[in-house]
Amino acid sequence: MTGALRELARSPVLVAAIFISGIGGTFQYGFHISVLNSPSLFIKELVNSTCQQRYGRSLESWELSLIWSFIVSMYCVGGLAGTLYAGHLAGAYGRKTTLLLNNVVAICGAVLMLLSKTALSFEMIMVARVLYGINAGVSLTVHTMYILECAPKRLRGMVGVSVATFVSMGKFFGQLLGISEVLGTEEHWIWLLAFSGAAGLLQLLTLPFLPESPRYLLLEKADKHGCETALRRLWGAKKDPGPEMEEMLAEHASLKSVKIHGLMDLFLDHNVRWQLLTILVTFVTLQLCGINAVYLYSFDVFQAAGIAKENLRYAALGTGLCEVSTSIACVLIIESTGKRVLLFRGYLCMAASLALLTLTLYLQDFVSWMPYCSMVLIFTYIFFFSSGPAGVTAPLPGEIFTQSYKPPAFMVACILNWVGLFLVGMLFPLIVEHLDYFCFLIFFVFCFFSGVFVWFHVPETKNKTVLEITEDFKRMHQKRRHSLQSKLSSIHINNIQTTKCTKL
Repeated sequence: MTGALRELARSPVLVAAIFISGIGGTFQYGFHISVLNSPSLFIKELVNSTCQQRYGRSLESWELSLIWSFIVSMYCVGGLAGTLYAGHLAGAYGRKTTLLLNNVVAICGAVLMLLSKTALSFEMIMVARVLYGINAGVSLTVHTMYILECAPKRLRGMVGVSVATFVSMGKFFGQLLGISEVLGTEEHWIWLLAFSGAAGLLQLLTLPFLPESPRYLLLEKADKHGCETALRRLWGAKKDPGPEMEEMLAEHASLKSVKIHGLMDLFLDHNVRWQLLTILVTFVTLQLCGINAVYLYSFDVFQAAGIAKENLRYAALGTGLCEVSTSIACVLIIESTGKRVLLFRGYLCMAASLALLTLTLYLQDFVSWMPYCSMVLIFTYIFFFSSGPAGVTAPLPGEIFTQSYKPPAFMVACILNWVGLFLVGMLFPLIVEHLDYFCFLIFFVFCFFSGVFVWFHVPETKNKTVLEITEDFKRMHQKRRHSLQSKLSSIHINNIQTTKCTKL
C-alpha cells in the first residue's frame, strides 16, 4: 500500500486527472441521487404555484405526487439515454473530448434550474433533470474508461475505486449543501440544484490541460508517439512507459483482426460469457443490495435511539460521511487486499448485517436498548458497502473486458444501473408499505447470492492485464467443467460396473 501511494505521489498529473475527471464525472451522478431530498417541499410549492397561476386552482395531493414522481424519474430517463450514446461517443471522439462536451449539457441544465423559479415553470426543472441525467449517464461510462486507461497496471485498482469515491462525495455534498444553514432554504434552493453547473464549468476549464487516454491513442488511433507522450506526462518522465506500451501493443496485436464489438456481439460471444455474467450479477446487486432501504430506515432508527427530530439531518450527514471516509479507506487497501476479496467479503457481511438488522428492528419495540444495536448495524452495513461493492463494481467492465468489448460492456453496466435505480425509485415505496422492515430479507438474498457467485466464478484482477484476467476466467471455468465431467464419467462407469455385477 505504501509503495502504491508513493508511486501515485510521484505522478502529480495522474493525481490531477483523478480529481478533475471525478469532479465533473461520477460526482455529478452521486450529487443528483441525494440533492432532491432537501428542496422537495419548495419544488412542490413551485408546482402548485404554477398551476394556480395558469389554471386558477391548486393541485390535489395525488396530482402533486404524480408530477413529483415525473420530476424524480426524468433523471433516470436522461441517464439511460446518455448511457446508450456514451460508448459510441467515447470511441468516435475520444474520452477527453466526450467529457468536455458533456459539461456543456450540465451547464445548460443548471441555467434552466436557475430560471425555473423566475419563469414559474416546473417543466424547466423536468428538462433540467433530463439534461443532468444525460450528463451523469455519459460521465459514469466515460469517466471510468478515461481514468482506468490513464493509470498504470499497478495503480489501476486504487485509481478505479476513486470512481466510487466521487459518487460517495457527490451524495455527501448533496446532503451537506442541502441543509438550511447552507443552500437548503426557500431563497437559495435553485442555487443548490444548479450546483452541478459549477462542477461542470470547473472540469470544462481544467480538463483541456490533461492528455487524452493513452490506450485510446494507441489502440484505436494507432498513435504510438501520442501514447508515449501522454504516458510520460501522466506517470512522470522518470517512469519508463515501455513495458506497459508493449502489453498494450500485445493486446492490440491479438485484437488486430477483431472489430470493435457491438451489444449483440457481447451477448452472443461464448468467450466472454462469464465476464458478462459477472457484470450482470454485480451491477444488478449494486442497486438491489438495499442501500436505499438502509438510508430510509436510518431516520426511524436514529429517532428511536433518542436523537431529536430537528437533528436527524445531521445524523444523516453522519451516514454520508461514513460512506465517503470508508470509500477513501478502500482506495488505500485495495491494492493489498484485492478486488475479489473485497467483493466477496463485502456482500456476505452486508447480507449478515441485513439479517441482523431485520431482527433488531423487530425487537426494538420490546427491548429498550435495541435501537442502538440497529444504529451499529446500519453503520456496519454502510462500511462494508463502501469498502466493497460500491468501490469495486464501477470499474469492473474496464478491467475484465478487452478493448474491443469495453464500450458495449460499459453500456450494459450503466443500463443495468439506470434501470435498477428507476425501478427501485418506483417500486421501493410499495415494497416498504407492504413488507415494512422485512423488505431487508429480499436484499439479503441478493447480497448472499452475489457473494457466493463472486467466490466461485470471479478470479482476482489485482496487478493483472486484461489478457491475463481473460485467461484466468477460462482456466477457472474449464477446471470446473473438467471436474464435473470427470465426476459424471466416474458415476457412469460405476453404474456400468454395478449393472454387470447384477447380471453375473
